[in-house]
Amino acid sequence: MTRPLFRFAPSPTGRLHAGHALSAFLNRDLARATGGVFLIRIEDIDPTRRDPAVIRAILDDLAWLGLISDRPVRFQSAHMDDYARALDRLRAFDLVEASVATRTRIRAAIARDAAAGRPWPADPDGAPRFPGDAAVLTAAERSRLLAGGEPVAGRLVMERALAIARPQAPSPADWEEFDPAAPLDPARRRPVPGDAAAWGHVVIARKETPTSYPLSVVVDDALQGVTHVVRGADLFAQTALHRLLQTLLGLPAPVYHHHRLITGADGAKLSKSLGSVSLADLRAGGATPADVRRLVGLAEQPGAS
Repeated sequence: MTRPLFRFAPSPTGRLHAGHALSAFLNRDLARATGGVFLIRIEDIDPTRRDPAVIRAILDDLAWLGLISDRPVRFQSAHMDDYARALDRLRAFDLVEASVATRTRIRAAIARDAAAGRPWPADPDGAPRFPGDAAVLTAAERSRLLAGGEPVAGRLVMERALAIARPQAPSPADWEEFDPAAPLDPARRRPVPGDAAAWGHVVIARKETPTSYPLSVVVDDALQGVTHVVRGADLFAQTALHRLLQTLLGLPAPVYHHHRLITGADGAKLSKSLGSVSLADLRAGGATPADVRRLVGLAEQPGAS
C-alpha cells in the first residue's frame, strides 16, 4: 500500500509568516498521524525573485519549528526540464497559445471594451478573465509582433483543453476534498465540481521560464508521489485548473484539503509580500514553536519537536 505523502511548498518571495506555519504544521501532523511522508518543496520558478538568502531563511524557520523534510528538499529551479516536457505535451495537442498580450495591452483592451459596454467577466481571483490574444490584438498586429521577436507567454487555450479533456474524464476539473479528521477514509471525502473555464486562457508558461505555478505544481506533485494536498482556502478555486492539467497530462489526482486562512487584524489574509509579521520576528521576540502552534489555533502535538 502506498504511504500517504504530504508536502509543504512555499515560494521564496519573502519570510514565512503564521499562515505558512499553519499549513506546514497541518501537513507534517497529518503525515505523522497517517504513517505517511512529509516533504518540503521550494517553488522557486521565478528567476527574477529567486533569492538564496530567503530560501536559507525559510528552511531555517521550518527547522526551528521542528519541520524537517523526510526526503531531500526539491527545488523547482533545478527541474525546468520536467516542466518543459509537460509543456511540450500540451503543445502537441495544440493547447498552448503564444501570447503577446502584455499587461499594458490587456488593460487598454479592457478599457476599450468597457467603454463600448462589453465588460470582461472576472476570474475566481477577481481579475479580468482573459479570452485569448484575439480579444486584444488584430491578427495582423499579433503576426507582426511575433515576427519581430516579441517575448511570448504560453497560455492554455481553455475551450480546446476542455474539449480534449472531457472524453478522458466527463468532469475533468472536479476533485475530492478529504476530511482531515479521517484523511485515509474514502467514505469521508466530498466531491467538488470544478470550473476550469472560469480561469480563461491562463498563463501556463511565463515569458522568462517554461512553466508557471499551475503547471509546475501538478508536475511536481505527480513526480513526487503526493497523495494529499493540504493548502490554504485561497487556492480552492484554482484546484479546478490543476485538475484539468492533471487530466490533460495523464497525471494522478491527489485528494485535497483547503484549510482556513490566518488573517490579520483587518481581516485580510496574511501575505509575506505585504509585510505581515514573520516567523523570524516572532522568534526574535521570544516566541517558541509551541507558541506559534497556539497562535495558529493548533493544539500541541505530544512528542512533536
